[in-house]
Amino acid sequence: MSETSPKLRAELEGIPTYKPGKPAAAGGPTAYKLSSNENPYPPLPGVLDSVSSAVSSFNRYPDMACTGLMSELSDRFGVPLAHLSTGTGSVGVAQQLLQATSGPGDEVIYAWRSFEAYPIITRISGATPVEVPLTPGDVHDLDAMADAITDRTRLIFVCNPNNPTGTVVRRAELERFLDRVPGDVLVVLDEAYREFIRDTEVPDGVEIYRERPNVCVLRTFSKAYGLAGLRVGFAIAHDPVAAALRKTAVPFGVSQLAQEAAIASLRAEDELLGRVGALVCERTRVVEELGAQGWTVPETQANFVWLRLGERTADFAAACEEHGVVVRPFPGEGVRVTIGESEANDIFLKVAEAFRKAA
Repeated sequence: MSETSPKLRAELEGIPTYKPGKPAAAGGPTAYKLSSNENPYPPLPGVLDSVSSAVSSFNRYPDMACTGLMSELSDRFGVPLAHLSTGTGSVGVAQQLLQATSGPGDEVIYAWRSFEAYPIITRISGATPVEVPLTPGDVHDLDAMADAITDRTRLIFVCNPNNPTGTVVRRAELERFLDRVPGDVLVVLDEAYREFIRDTEVPDGVEIYRERPNVCVLRTFSKAYGLAGLRVGFAIAHDPVAAALRKTAVPFGVSQLAQEAAIASLRAEDELLGRVGALVCERTRVVEELGAQGWTVPETQANFVWLRLGERTADFAAACEEHGVVVRPFPGEGVRVTIGESEANDIFLKVAEAFRKAA
């Protein structure tokens, strides 16, 4: 047997593996998972029926063009079919964008800390990540991001709301930033948490895209729509970018079950808005209680809160797990806590209060 190993790409060296939120322990004391930004509610009305009807045909390949879903999205957002592309969650589409725009010698700019997949998928493409620190208030520093643009810049991610801090970029500052970005640099507005925004000064990326050919908007069915396990997201972009996305898509990547579930979810928007409203009310309650306890919490417009804990991060996460909730620690920085069931939120708040008093 040969002692040599197959040659792999050098770009893979040092790339961290994506870390999913830790699940609740089966059969253990942990009852609630607040470590992945999931919707605690079951699928929307009609979704299970649609999926059940599609189950009998999953011996067949799915509709690779996602014809029905694309038509629904075109009607829902008022955009041409040619401006749409689907993928395996918004992160899958983000990776397609990098395949289409960036390779060795190119640069990709994003805020840090932001969505932890950005550095991974950037390095996989062979491009160089350019990480621009958040402001002291945990918000995108758009001036610094604009200053970081060079003739090697190919793509810029703006995560709005930002994961894991929940902070947002508002209309005026985003427009000023976009005015500074060269037209041949693609700006990706990652709006995975768009449905949870209540700040009227935060623009809808779809409206921004209509006037700017170098803007692409990412959306997902994983968060508000509660389809995280089915992996379906989409992009809205002008013709050249959307066409490139369809070229780089994994053939048959979006299952027929996912397509049918997404269509049914779009048709249940009234119920969706009710559920999102309930989660936003819980978010307000959690943030207000944390403030009353003395915590400094960035203003969040997502379905999670961010506690900057520094070296106490691991201890806090362990205390939460001991009392029955799992949160998402970022070692040495802080924890992200998803807004879940009211019972789970109550446990988290009790742990936070006791932890702060003991500090």
